[in-house]
This record gives sequence, C-alpha cells and structure tokens, in this order.
Amino acid sequence: MCTALWSSRRLRHTLGYMTTPRPLRFIRRGRTVQLHGIAPDRTLLEILREDLGATGTKEGCGEGDCGACTVVLGEARQGRMHYQAVNSCIRLAHSIDGMALWTVEDLAHDPLIRPASDPKGSALHPVQEALVQCHGSQCGFCTPGFAMSLFGLYQNEVCQNRGITRTQAAEALSGNLCRCTGYRPILDAAQQMQQLPRVQVDETALLQQLELLALTPQALEADFSYISPATLPDLLAARAAHPDAQLVAGATDLGLWITKQHRRFPRLLDVTRAAELTGVAEHDGQLTLGAAVSLTDAFSALQARWPQLHRFAARFAGLPVRNSGTLGGNVANGSPIGDSMPLLIALGAQVELASTRGSRRMPLEDFYTGYRQNQLAADELLTFIHLPLPTPDQGLADQRLAAYKVSKRFDDDISAVCLAIQLRIEGQTITQARIGAGGVAATPARARQTEAALTGQPWTAATAERAAAVLQAEFNPISDMRASGAYRREVLGALVRRFWRETRGGAETPALERMQPLTLEATP
Repeated sequence: MCTALWSSRRLRHTLGYMTTPRPLRFIRRGRTVQLHGIAPDRTLLEILREDLGATGTKEGCGEGDCGACTVVLGEARQGRMHYQAVNSCIRLAHSIDGMALWTVEDLAHDPLIRPASDPKGSALHPVQEALVQCHGSQCGFCTPGFAMSLFGLYQNEVCQNRGITRTQAAEALSGNLCRCTGYRPILDAAQQMQQLPRVQVDETALLQQLELLALTPQALEADFSYISPATLPDLLAARAAHPDAQLVAGATDLGLWITKQHRRFPRLLDVTRAAELTGVAEHDGQLTLGAAVSLTDAFSALQARWPQLHRFAARFAGLPVRNSGTLGGNVANGSPIGDSMPLLIALGAQVELASTRGSRRMPLEDFYTGYRQNQLAADELLTFIHLPLPTPDQGLADQRLAAYKVSKRFDDDISAVCLAIQLRIEGQTITQARIGAGGVAATPARARQTEAALTGQPWTAATAERAAAVLQAEFNPISDMRASGAYRREVLGALVRRFWRETRGGAETPALERMQPLTLEATP
C-alpha cells in the first residue's frame, strides 16, 4: 500500500470522534498486544496490515466472501480453548479484545505452538506441510486464508483426537475461494495434515495468559466510543443512554457498510459481550437462544433437536461468516434474503425485545414492519429467540420439517429463494402447517394462505399441488440479479412438490428436472 493511501486511511479514522477508543488488547505469539487510539470502526484487517505489519493476511473482496483475509481467534469456553476462523476484513478490531489471535505468519513463529512429541519437529506447521506436499497452492493469494481455516479445523478436530472427513473439510473451507487449484489438492491437504506429526497450541499456558488479561484492570467504558457491556442490565442501560449508538454484533453486515459504503460510526455498542445473550437454554418446553449466540452455535443447537437441518445449516454463508455472525443480528437485520428467518418462522419462533422499561415478546413474523424495518423502539434490543419444542403428545403425531435454499452457487452464496415447511400430520390429515419464505417479499414472510390451504387436508399429491398453486399466488417477488420474479414463483411451487416427494414419495409426483439449472439443496 502506498504511503499516501495508508496515511489517508489512517486519517479518516482519527478525525471527528468526540469520545476516546478503549485500548485494544489481545494475545498473539505468547504475549499481550496492546494498541491505543484504534477508532471504533476500524477493521481487524486494517490493524493487522497497517499497524502490525502482518501482511500475510490479504484483502480480496472486502466483504467476507473470498476468505483471503481469514484469521483464527481463540477464546476460553468452560476451561477449554475454542478456535474459530473469521473474516478479518469485516470483523471490527475492538471485537477481539481479550481473545487470542493467529495469522498465517504465526503458524511458524508462535512459541505456544509446539510439537506434541519431537521438540525439534518440522519448520512448518502440519497445515503448511500438507499444503506443500499436496500442491495446494498456485498463485498463492488465497493460500493464507485456506491455511488459517485449516488451522482452525486442525485445532478443533485433530488436536482433540478426532479424524477429518472429506465432507468436514469441505464444510470448513466453505468460506474460502480459489480460482487456481480446483480445490481437490486443498481438500487432500486437509486430510493429509492429520497424518503428520502432531503440533498444537499449549493451551494451558494460553489459558493462563487469557485469564491474566481478563483480570487486568481496565477503565470504565462510559466515555469510550466502543462500548461492550459484560451484562444484560449494563447493556440495556448503555442502550438507553446512547440510543444513537450503532449496534454491532458479528459485523457481517456492518463491516460491509464500512468497507464498501465508507460509512463512519463514531460510537458503537457491542452486544456480544453480555453473558446472558451468549447462551442456549432449554426450559418449560422451549429452546431459548441468546441474540448474541453465533450462527455456528445457533445452528448446532437447532441440529441437535432437528438433525435434518444439517445440510441447510452448512449452506448458510461460509464458516467464517457463521463464526462471526449472530442469530440475533441476522434476525434484527431483517433482510428479505436472510436464511435464518424463514426457518425460524416455520418453527414458530418468538422474539423477545427488552429495554430498561421491561421486555415484550411477539411472533417473529410480526416483528417486521417493512423493508429492513422492525418493531424495535429506540431504547430496545432484541435479546432472545424462543422456539417451542415438541411436547410428548405432539411426539405421537407425524412431524415433518424441511428447509430449502436455492442459489446460483452451492457454497457461500445468497439465496434467490429460501423456503421452510413444517407440517404436523395426525393419521392422514394435516393438523398444523407453518411455512416461512425468504426472497419473495420485502420482508421474511409467513405463508398464511398456503398454511390455510394445507390445514385439515389429507397429505396427498393433490393437496401438494393445490398448496403449490396457492403459494405461487401468495407472493409477488421482484426480479433482480439473483433471479426473475417469474422464476422465483416457479421455484416456490416446485419446492412444495419436492417436499411432498421427499416426505411421501411416489410415481405420481411430477418430476423436478426443470429445477436443475439452479443449485437446489434440501434437507433429506
């Protein structure tokens, strides 16, 4: 980067702030890094390249799509280290305060990464060695990102004495794009690295460092421009005191506003540090997900109750985006092409909104009032998402659930149409139907007319055909770069037929070969 560009970028982050950014502290290469004067809206990629000289981390797309900027974050969870690959180009720098960080340079230079047996070992980390042996790099621009995604996979799986399948490797690398290799040698490397001599992070030493960092006194945050309260009451109080502050969770959307729209945010309120919002709980027949639970952890909780959702969850963005993004952020953002909301609507989700004045709940489909508009008051936050779990008597009924995503690319792509269907069938009769749809209206929507057409009817091919026709007439989708309105309507009807075919089967079901031009995946 030329000096003039570097200077101008730094300058835009140092002017115009009425408040002071809190010092940023994290662990890297076995020591505490402390940076002062980091503006609240600077990205992690910026400080890595411009402040720390870690230029191995690349900027490709600047929007979390290509994965060239991937780094790995580590944090303590229940006394163990947890590793996650994230996109540094859209991750805000202050969001990693108190964590451990690894870039591609650190694989060979972190003193806490040590051989499990041979103290001498190889000069290369097993991730690097496997990429070399399998010829997993050509032009090399994307290679650091692939290496870091593989490092996260290595620490979470290989170092926990679990093997890596081809499918696991593909899912772990879903957020990394390469235009040279065709991916086969990189997938080969993912499996080869587990065969090499073990090298792993000294977690005992790292946990001690993170604990000491957490205990180091910090000034109160009231006057800082990046506010990250550690409890829900403090978070609600901060929201009441600063209703003009921009909310930030995983920054997977806000990061694009910074990198692509060049918007500035002099004060940010981070919701992800409130402990109450990061948990998953089951009580009183409900599954409750905190709004700050990552998309990765949220879908893990959903899959534990509804295993058929795995393939759908794996296609929700790339893994680095799911690791950073939060379920509450996705819901509150309210994009009509967001993938979580149709599924949550089909599952009967309710959202809980809270402020210092109290809390209230409503069905998710009633939360949206227009395009990217919702029911939140200026001093309110979305705090929890509640999902009803099947009761014992409901377990006697036939519950059918599927979620479908139609997009032009299999991995790491935005939906043209997203559809989730849940039916309760007693005997041969549909007693309850819930359908959530995305990409077909100004907001994520519930298909109430189609639900009415299904309820009380036998689950037959004829019923599916009638429901398909009703669903096609219920929405009037627009045409855009992802699909035409006519195509979207056609897809809606075909997905209902597909749902019938998957849940009942039969020769009478119309063929779906016409759906093949666009990537179509569904839960089995």
